[in-house]
Amino acid sequence: MDADPSAGAVTPLEVEDFLTWLAAERGRSVNTLAAYRRDLRGYVAWLTDRSVSLADADEPTIASYVAAIRATGQAPASVARALVAVRSLYRFMAQEGYLDVDPTAQIDVPRVPKGLPKPLTEAEVSSLLESVSGKDAIGLRDRAILEVLYGTGLRISELIGLGLADVDVQSGLIRAFGKGAKERMVPVGRFARDALSAYLSPSGREVLVPTQWARRDDAEAVFLNRRGGRLTRQGAWQIVRSHGDRVGLGDRLTPHVLRHSCATHMLDHGADIRAVQELLGHASLSTTQVYTLVSTERLRVVYESAHPRAKAH
Repeated sequence: MDADPSAGAVTPLEVEDFLTWLAAERGRSVNTLAAYRRDLRGYVAWLTDRSVSLADADEPTIASYVAAIRATGQAPASVARALVAVRSLYRFMAQEGYLDVDPTAQIDVPRVPKGLPKPLTEAEVSSLLESVSGKDAIGLRDRAILEVLYGTGLRISELIGLGLADVDVQSGLIRAFGKGAKERMVPVGRFARDALSAYLSPSGREVLVPTQWARRDDAEAVFLNRRGGRLTRQGAWQIVRSHGDRVGLGDRLTPHVLRHSCATHMLDHGADIRAVQELLGHASLSTTQVYTLVSTERLRVVYESAHPRAKAH
């Protein structure tokens, strides 16, 4: 049976949550998100035809799905992309508690080349940050969010997870909890520290505090939404994108792009790669090394444009 989804296919909540995570945490482009959505709708439609839910699919079921899309004559790259989408979804579902076990854990997935991160220029970052100049509670909050994301390289999940006890403005340190609840101390630069201090003043966060907390955990949250609840991952993503739209960055800006930019600009200015690895909370140095490729590529562009004998005329 054809594995393509019907035009009216419904996307389950788990898939929508996963796509939001891809945008906010991984900084995936609009086109990439659209491709994931198509592939996952196809998978969900295939399961629905067999009266199988996402949560009930096991390894043999997923292997049968892969065989089915191969049988349609799709290109190997398309089959690999569909499998990567399904496996990424189940890994996310297991991590987020939708499932106890990832059914794709033992399924081999073709290696997919990683694209280089596309950081903003330093001038673009400055333009973005300087555009958020409001002195009301929301303006102070948004400036603090952007300054902290760029100034520390925090993941968006680490940012929204911050509690008041995790932020020491005076010492310039933030306690972040990364993947696997791994704790690390992150230094905060002057601009981010000043923005945090302004937001945590009586004219900032205190204005957003509700008369009664909806959830006990919200009372300790650093970043609050307009209703006084802890800011969600999607809410923070929308804040970043809205300010990017205002300065013409559009789809180029996501929270993860600010993380990319933080790492790349530090390496551009001579930071040691292991220091950057520790700052970002990467378990493996190889993850951090992708940023050196970005810096090397930028160096090559500068060299070829500036050296008189770099290119043949």
